[in-house]
Order: sequence, then C-alpha cells, then structure tokens
Amino acid sequence: MPFPALQSGDTVAIVSPSGPADAAQLRRGVERLEGLGLKVVVGAHALDRQELPYLAGSDADRAADLQAAWCDPAVSVVFCSRGGYGAARLLGLLDWDAMRAAGPKVLVGSSDITALHQSFGVELGVPTLHGPMPGGLLLGGEDGPEAATWEHLRAALTGTASAVKGELALAPGRAEGVLTGGNLSLLASLCGTRHQPSFAGRIALLEDITEEPYRIDRMLTQLLQSGAFEGVRGIALGSWVDCGDPYPVLRDRLLPLGVPIVAGLPVGHGSPQMSVWLGALGVIDTESCSLAGPIGNDEPAR
Repeated sequence: MPFPALQSGDTVAIVSPSGPADAAQLRRGVERLEGLGLKVVVGAHALDRQELPYLAGSDADRAADLQAAWCDPAVSVVFCSRGGYGAARLLGLLDWDAMRAAGPKVLVGSSDITALHQSFGVELGVPTLHGPMPGGLLLGGEDGPEAATWEHLRAALTGTASAVKGELALAPGRAEGVLTGGNLSLLASLCGTRHQPSFAGRIALLEDITEEPYRIDRMLTQLLQSGAFEGVRGIALGSWVDCGDPYPVLRDRLLPLGVPIVAGLPVGHGSPQMSVWLGALGVIDTESCSLAGPIGNDEPAR
C-alpha cells in the first residue's frame, strides 16, 4: 500500500474542488465514514454556491479548502465530495511548495478529480486513490452505500483490496508499470499545460461518461498526437457509461500501440465503482482479465 493503512480514529477531510454537492447526500456520506470510526471534517466552503451554478463556490475558496485540508497535519485522507467540473481551474491557485512541504497523504476522487490526480502526481509525486466520493450516490445514496463499491474503497484504504476484474481483453499480454490516467476528457483537456499526461513506461487508465464515439476518437487522437502514449506499457479501460458502443473506436485508436489492453473494468463511472491507486505500481493481465496493484515498492509519479 502506498501509505499506512487508514485506521479507526484517523481524521479525514472532505472538500469540494469541482461541482456543488447535494447537502443530503454529503451528510449521509459523512455519516458512513464516521461509521468506520473516522473523524470527518468538512471544508468551510464545501457546500457553497456561486453565480456559475456548476461550481461549488469561487475558485479561490475551493482552492483554499483543498490546500488547508492537505496541509493540516491531523488529516490523513482528503476526499473530494463529488466531480462535475472545476478542478482544473484550481491548478494555478494552489501553493505547491506549501503542499509539498506538508508531506504525503491520500487524495480520493474520480471523474473531474482526474485533473487533481494528474497534477498531484506531477507536482507532489504522491500516489492518489481513484475512487468513489462521499457526496455521490454510490456512497451517499438514501438506501445506503453500494455494497461492492463501499467494501472495495474500505479495502483500498486499509491495504487489502483485491484485483479488479474486467470483461474482455482487446489485446493479449501482461504489463507492469505505474498506473496513471483517469477520465479521458480531463486528460485531453490537460494537453498543452504543465500537467500534460505522459504514459511513458506506465499503464494508462481511461474511462468516460456520456461521450459519443466520435468525441472519444477526437480525444484519443489528441492524446496520441501530443505524444502522451509514447512508451506506454499497457492500457486499462474502465467504464464507458452512456457512450454508445465505444469499442470500435477504442480498437481503432489503441490496438496499433501494440500493448496489452484490458477492458470492461468497473472503474470510473457506473455501479459498482472499484478503487485503484494512481501513481503506484500495478499490473494488467489479459489471461485473468484483471488490474492489480499496488505491487512492490512504489515510485513517484512524474
């Protein structure tokens, strides 16, 4: 496991770096984390609203909450309340030197939080956990957390998570490397920035939601032409919720890379949503159609 296992009595923080969380769902998510014996602190601006309805408050306030949580020595894990849009707007507002000096801890989130996963890897060199969020339906739903999602998140945070099983292999083989990536739209949006993705020597995780196949084609083409896939060791494809049939374009764009590809992993959007460590060593194996990790000694993400 990249960090010491989360234990009862530890303090975790919840912040909203992207879209506004539903107050009732977030409250239920908090209660479920507290049920694990954790102390939960919620960022001062986690439920803010502003003129742009897709943002959870101002950029400055969202960045301040995230930085304060990360730099708080009492906090072991920083959960993002939900995705949506807005995390990339914070990247130029964070004091990376101060956050680097705070030492390593765990960031948890997915979807729009891909922008933070990528930038934390580049700027801080720490592994982060791509997983469900307390303000989302899978953890904060009225009927309780989705069972498989909840159990796998707990296992990932305590260092006991099992491999994630996929549905099919698009290209055979086995690959080992640092897992990186996340939401395809966010990765493409970072091209041309200081946080531009590079999958060299790595396993690339890709997933998305509500994107037509031609848009998936466009984003993959952008990443290919930017050089992001040069030297990639393998590809792990997560969920493609409401994306039509993405596999023809995924095969067309990715098979020429000549690396192992596992597909249909329950990672990203959809239910259940398994938790995987980004910036940590992992392995994909098409014979077992699985993604496992972390393994061995972790190396910093760059």
